[in-house]
Amino acid sequence: MKVRPLRVNEAPPLDLLLEADPQLDLVKAYLLRGDCYIAEVHEKRIGVYVLLPTRPSTVELVNISVAESEQGKGYGKKLVGDAIQKAKEKRYKTLEIGTGNSSIDQLAMYQKCGFRITGVDRDFFVRHYSEPISENGISCVDMVRLSMDLA
Repeated sequence: MKVRPLRVNEAPPLDLLLEADPQLDLVKAYLLRGDCYIAEVHEKRIGVYVLLPTRPSTVELVNISVAESEQGKGYGKKLVGDAIQKAKEKRYKTLEIGTGNSSIDQLAMYQKCGFRITGVDRDFFVRHYSEPISENGISCVDMVRLSMDLA
């Protein structure tokens, strides 16, 4: 797997981005302000993530997605590792990530990668998303916030 920045004038992989975040207006907004990275295997796009500077010395991993056909092969963990490395290279001190309370597999993976839970943004998905989200038989209503010290 190779990871590269989205090229100038290259269309972002909205299909992948919308798998992780179904709110198109939010995805478009953070694509304008963040850095998008594409994961490829044999020149085929299989994953994506976006790093968004939020405060001085802090960057957030706002979207990370692996194509459904490629899930379960370790690419998600590799993408998180790549995002951590890119954030360190850019000299950020803190990397943050948020995920839904119903995203059980993602919560486990982020913690295995070294993130720690720092809080819960209650009713985040109710306030910011036009359609209800459900995963694993659980209504997605709260944003679980995690972070990692990079320094």
